[in-house]
Amino acid sequence: MSGRRAAGERQRGNRVNPLLERISIDPRICGGKPCIKGTRIWVSLILDFLADDMTEAELLDQYPGLTHDDVLAAIAYGAEAARECVIPVPTQGAA
Repeated sequence: MSGRRAAGERQRGNRVNPLLERISIDPRICGGKPCIKGTRIWVSLILDFLADDMTEAELLDQYPGLTHDDVLAAIAYGAEAARECVIPVPTQGAA
């Protein structure tokens, strides 16, 4: 087996980040998109709102079923996904 970790498993020593246990991926729910467990709220939706300058307080007010740990779980999932996949972005100075 290679030294790569399975997707979604951020190692802290020998443990998986416990925040990732708050994420659910089920092909029967939201087409298999990563969601906060027990909801239909996509991880990508949370990250999009945060990237668009919505505060955590505004997000929690808009989605009362979410908790602070759910928001942290979405960020942790996004960080893990960024380790696994590189998204091309425009570079400055490209002519």
